[in-house]
Parts: sequence; C-alpha cells; structure tokens
Amino acid sequence: MSLELLKKDAAAIVESLSAELLALSHAIHQEPELALEEFKAVARLTDTVAQHDLPVQRESFGLKTAYVSEFGRDAGPTIAILSEYDALPGVGHACGHNLIAAGAVGAFVAAATVVGRVGGEVVLLGTPAEEGGGGKITMIDAGLFRGIDAAMMFHPFDRDLLAHKALASLWLTFEFRGQPSHAAIAPHAGHSALTACLDTFRLVDGQRVHFRDGVRVHGFVTAGGQAVNIIPERAACEFSVRSLDSDELARVRAIVERCARAAALASDVELVMNVRQGYRDLVNNMALARRFGVHAEALGRHPRERDEAIGAGSTDMGDVSHVVPSIHPWLAIVEAGNAQCHERRFAEAAGSETGAHTALVAAKILARTAVDYLADSELRAEVSAEWLARGARSATAQ
Repeated sequence: MSLELLKKDAAAIVESLSAELLALSHAIHQEPELALEEFKAVARLTDTVAQHDLPVQRESFGLKTAYVSEFGRDAGPTIAILSEYDALPGVGHACGHNLIAAGAVGAFVAAATVVGRVGGEVVLLGTPAEEGGGGKITMIDAGLFRGIDAAMMFHPFDRDLLAHKALASLWLTFEFRGQPSHAAIAPHAGHSALTACLDTFRLVDGQRVHFRDGVRVHGFVTAGGQAVNIIPERAACEFSVRSLDSDELARVRAIVERCARAAALASDVELVMNVRQGYRDLVNNMALARRFGVHAEALGRHPRERDEAIGAGSTDMGDVSHVVPSIHPWLAIVEAGNAQCHERRFAEAAGSETGAHTALVAAKILARTAVDYLADSELRAEVSAEWLARGARSATAQ
C-alpha cells in the first residue's frame, strides 16, 4: 500500500472516531480541573485509549495525572504526540486544552492503527500541569524523551500558524517584612512593607525602556497589610518574567531583583526573594512544521509560518524542544482578533462545535504527519539535519 493511502487511512480512522472524540472534548471542557488535579480528565482519556486495545501506563514518572501509551516496534523511529488537559483558575478551559487532549488521542489511535504497515513506534504522552506546573519538565528529568526522535502537539488559537514563538519564563516572589505601628499616633515608628512592595512596581516600570523586544514583566500584589490604621508589617508580590531566550531572561531577572532590593533599602525593610523556574523558549523544527503544513493544506487549512503581529506566551513544550526535535503549531477556533487564550470568550470557543471541529482536523493532520515521519526517511533526515545544525550553532555561540 502506498504512503499516501496510509495517510488517508489514518485520517479516515479519525473521522470514524469523531463522535467519541467530540464527546471526550466536551466532557473535559465541562469539568475543568487545575494543574496536577486532572483526575477526571485522565480517567476519560486513558479509558478511551484502552477501549481501542492500546496499552496505557497511568500515574507515570511520579505524576498521578500523567500517562503514556506506546504502540509499534521500538527498533525503528519513534514519534510522540503530546496531550495537555489542565484548566485555568476561574476561566476553565480558556486555553483549549480539552481540544488538545481529544485531538492527541484521536491522532494516536489513528496512527497506532496503521503503524504496523509503516514501521517504527508512535507514543502518546499525557502531560499534566502545563499552566504553571511543568509536567513535561518532570518527564524530561525522568529520561522519558531519550528514546523519542521527534515530538509534536497542536494548540488552539485565533489563527493558523506553523511555528509561532513561545517565550522563556520564570516567576519571582518578593516578601517584604517591616515594622508595624499605629498609622495615626506613631507613623514615624513604622517601616512600611507595602511601600517597598509598591515601589518595586514603580522601579520595574522605570526600567522597561531598557528591555529588549519580546520581554514581558508583569506582577500583582499577593499581600498588602493587615488594616488601614496599621503601618503594614508584611507585603508580598509575584512577578512573571518572560523573554525570547534564556540569556535575556537572566538579564531581566537581575534587573527586577535589583528593583526589589532597592525598594526594600529605601523603606528599611527586610526582603525575602524566591524564584520558581518557568519554561524555556520554543524552538520549532521547521522541516517537521512545514510537513504538518502540507497536511493542513490538504485538509483545507491555510496556515502561515509566523505572524509577528501577535504576542506570545510560554509553554513547557519549549523545554521539550530543547531535548528533541519538536513542533507546536496553532490552529484557529475563532476568527482572528475575536478572542485570545485565557479569555472567557476563548473558553466558550473551546466548548463550541467550531472548536471541536478544529480538534478533529488537528487529529487528522497530526496522524498524517506521524505516519509521514515514520515512513519517510528523507523527512527524518531533514528533521535530524536541522536539529544537528541548531546544536552546532549553539555550541559556536557558547
């Protein structure tokens, strides 16, 4: 059987699963669960995979809501399809992870059904806690990706893009500890932790003129005092710092930390700083991304490679892209500009029929791309050559 017919078969299998995948997506959307608490979603996803006679390993790599399913011959090339399914506090599936989850399962079942006629192995990875918990990083640290040759997933968006950037990120928390006093009787006796906290924001704003393009620094106050008539003894805030690469991230982090230290010094209060590592920048493998684009075109989508007019967030798929050739294309579930990730309107779109249709299209494209990668030695060579060249450039830069 020709490769083209195999890819058509994979897409046809996704179509045959459409009712099942749509129900799966809607069920996850209706019961959103936060990072590392996605127990209902994982039960639904793994039960669906198992019902198709595919092996599933639950509670993988020390994560109770992670799972792995592998099918094929591990002697050949291996490609992984990644699934996300955690929601956001307050706005539910406003990042459309229910669609990612259903699309990934559909793509995996379809690819697994034809992999025996292609050779190699296809792997489905259930990765929890993308919204700040970094489930993929835990899997990387556990060595999961050592046997994987390429990795891919899709993400809902307001436009179709093959290789949109994602930013390197981290979180900084600052706790200021001052001296309380009566705000009316003896304000001179107090040292205001809140003043230092608010001065940090003002100082950071004053430094924005020195940030490179692509840098994002935003924060909020998490504690601001006890009562209006007490000079605040304790105040705290948290900042998210993002940039296009790790080097600029480190430079901006140092600036933000200096601002906090200066604010604490000015108010004569104690400062406790903590850092929570975020995600690495996303490096798309363009050879694989463009092949995804070929299959998207064949199914009626017309993705651009990039769009510099739209901003970028962060994802732990960025960390994956630094250990294995990876892609993270975006497919629209709304008209361009109508809604963005993390908005309530986007959550509504993720539960809509349009969103569900996009998940099915994504499953077909991912399945066809997986079959292509496993069967096409020239494509694998292009993916590997790009990966090796990137490594050589990094070594030269260092």
